[in-house]
Amino acid sequence: MTTTTTKLWTKDFILFTISNTFLFSGFHIFLPTLPIYVLNQGGTSTDIGLLSATFVFFAILIRLFTDYGIKKWGKKYYLYIGCILCFVAAISYILATTVPRLLSLRVVHGLGFGIATTLYAAIVSDLIPKSRRGEGIGYFGLGTTLAMAIAPGLGVWIVDNFSFNSLFMVATISQILALSFLSLCSIPDDRSVHTEKQEKSSLIDKLLERRLLFQAFLALLFGVCIGGVLNFIALLTKEAHIANAGAFFLMCTLCIFLSRVVTGRIFDRKGPAWVILPGTIFFLLGFVVLAQSKSMTSFLAASALYGFGYGTIFPALQTWMFNLVPPAKRSTASASFYNMIDIGNGVGSIALGMLAGKLGYASIYWCSASIMGIFLFSYTWFVIQEKYASEHNLDDIEANG
Repeated sequence: MTTTTTKLWTKDFILFTISNTFLFSGFHIFLPTLPIYVLNQGGTSTDIGLLSATFVFFAILIRLFTDYGIKKWGKKYYLYIGCILCFVAAISYILATTVPRLLSLRVVHGLGFGIATTLYAAIVSDLIPKSRRGEGIGYFGLGTTLAMAIAPGLGVWIVDNFSFNSLFMVATISQILALSFLSLCSIPDDRSVHTEKQEKSSLIDKLLERRLLFQAFLALLFGVCIGGVLNFIALLTKEAHIANAGAFFLMCTLCIFLSRVVTGRIFDRKGPAWVILPGTIFFLLGFVVLAQSKSMTSFLAASALYGFGYGTIFPALQTWMFNLVPPAKRSTASASFYNMIDIGNGVGSIALGMLAGKLGYASIYWCSASIMGIFLFSYTWFVIQEKYASEHNLDDIEANG
């Protein structure tokens, strides 16, 4: 499936973006509420960690079979399978009154989410004209940002004012809406494109696209730093005696939204370096300020820097990876991107949590700043080497011309 015009805001792109927003809403609504539900069912903090790890593990595991799923069902129907699994998990949480049942549903939800996130990103890259891919991916991601901003707070409000069964029904409705809007999209059945015999691939090949090793390394570093904020920011505010951790996410979401609107066009016109380098500097500075925050003012400043950095790096890195592979490999590129983000997030949560236990929560963000320093150095060196190689090739062409 390829695009032949430069029009971005097509009916399919709009419907697809809305569908993705509802899918992520049904995911984010559980982030602050499921741990409470686990404790109410007699679970422990260990059980909460196990549920999270189970979800991530099976999301990564199913992405190893992305090529097989697409070859058998095509992108369109494989995406439907992922969304249906998310729906089945959401509606079944009502029956999950024990931790073992919750674990089994986190397996189903992780499998569905792993398929859906990979295919949404891969298909939308087909829907967007190449000349506007950076801009389009940025706008597409605004739906995810909106879900991240609204769904967690909505979930807590529902639990506080109604019940967990009401929460599960709202999450189920969100997944139904995702499927409904998806069904309105005109996505061709591309199973015939993938019927040719493919070479056998190793586990590493299934985990990530070999042509994207450097980009995957950057995504891994980025994922480690994301894990530090998502899992420990509330604990840092308590350690630093800052009143409202929720203000961090509100400011962060606003800045992510603003950055995605602007930086996508810069990516398309200037290239990835013009976006990734300043985004990395913002992200790094956000961690430095966050590690030293003792007041709401510095806390919000750190949140703004983090938001601008996150909102810039995430879509730029994803789009860059899509642009480096042929259309048939975009789903593999998508799986590689999300796998590295998830692995980094999981490893970062464990390693940074151990660090915090010894040195305090501020140490997490000093460490994250150092990791982004490695990211910045590595990418800068890559850009310099690429420019040097390009100039050398040009000189050779002129000399032989």
